[in-house]
Amino acid sequence: MKKERGRRMTNDMTSGSPIKLIIRFMIPMCLGNIFQQFYNIADSIIAGQFLGVDALAAIGSTGSLIFLVTGWLNGLTSGFSIWVAQWFGAGKLDRMRHYIAMSVYICVGFVVVMTGGLLIANEPILRLMNSPEHLMGDISSYMAIIYAGLAVTCAYNALAGVLRALGDSKSPLYFLIISAVINVVLDIVFIVVFHMGVEGCGYATVIAQGISALLCFLYILKKFDVLKLKKEDFHFSMSTINKLLGLGIPMALQFSITAIGTIIVQGAINVYGAVSMAGFSAAGKIQNIICTVFVSFGATIATYVGQNRGAGKMDRVRKGVYLTQAMILVTSLIMMVLVHFFGEYLMLIFVKASETEVLKAAGIYFNTVVWAYPFLGSIFLYRNALQGMGYGLVPMMGGVFELVARAGIVFLVAGNTSFAGVCMADPAAWIAALIPLIPYYFWIMKKKENR
Repeated sequence: MKKERGRRMTNDMTSGSPIKLIIRFMIPMCLGNIFQQFYNIADSIIAGQFLGVDALAAIGSTGSLIFLVTGWLNGLTSGFSIWVAQWFGAGKLDRMRHYIAMSVYICVGFVVVMTGGLLIANEPILRLMNSPEHLMGDISSYMAIIYAGLAVTCAYNALAGVLRALGDSKSPLYFLIISAVINVVLDIVFIVVFHMGVEGCGYATVIAQGISALLCFLYILKKFDVLKLKKEDFHFSMSTINKLLGLGIPMALQFSITAIGTIIVQGAINVYGAVSMAGFSAAGKIQNIICTVFVSFGATIATYVGQNRGAGKMDRVRKGVYLTQAMILVTSLIMMVLVHFFGEYLMLIFVKASETEVLKAAGIYFNTVVWAYPFLGSIFLYRNALQGMGYGLVPMMGGVFELVARAGIVFLVAGNTSFAGVCMADPAAWIAALIPLIPYYFWIMKKKENR
């Protein structure tokens, strides 16, 4: 009875209107992604307003590096949650719990190795990124704190991923809202009251993330009987580990390969100085918030496809992807108009109106990339649809295509042309990523239809 009661608390996406299920799941996901981004954004806003442009540039320049590190953990745990969604959709709850237990072993191992290795390699990595010498101390201290808190970052991603795999996208949102508010309060206390500088932003971020992970864990213990693990669930199985890694590693690599491309671009941007760094990073954060709807559609379709693939309902998979593509195209047009007309005003969140050169740099970036939003949104759709069906290699290859395109643009134009030339790396990467994804998706669906 407890198992059934726990199962009824989840959101079964294998029946009912696909568009209603997708939208109902996506909206909390979107809000949750916004609040998750808010950690680093809040740091940038408060640093920019109270500490100045150099502090904004220091924290902003870490965005691509943080994406590399946390993206690996996010991709890894997202891969694990696909298996959870598939076993849940198939109604095999014992297998689902066993896969969750094995993922705990993997997560602990990766966190230990990554934390130690990144703390040792902190400054060499920053020098490879052409970080300005006068900002090196602040950037290094901030990143060391972020690395030390990777355990709580991984814990939240893993726990929230399990909840979403079972169709619960609302609970992680509530916990993120709480921790985001705490993050802002701690930012102000550490920077304005205790004058801790950039390091205060790092401590605030880690503490807030730890609170969101703890809330997720306590909620699962109290509310979800189907997720209560037993001793036998932790019986070590190398075959299960291999299956988890078989999907988790390609998804982690896909995140990391994309992040490496953004690091290459950031390194090229750093050459243009603190003003361009500040404008580029602030504009990127605004774009990430606006386009988080694409990320949310992707995460939603991964859960939707995973559950329906597990239930053997490929007709619902096809229909869900088709409807989501239509919604992404409409959303892209709205975002393009929003950024074109209001992007400069949104920049005032980060810097004062008197910082005209920073605002100009941000405007150049927006004008260079805004037309390519439909391509960006489609990446998340087809990448996550394939991952939801259990295919990890080709989505990872999409990341490789992104990396090659970004690196190619940077090597061609960096130092030889304007700041706008480097900004073209993003649209080029978004278009390139779709080259393997779209044909492979339709080939897979045709293949399953023939069966």
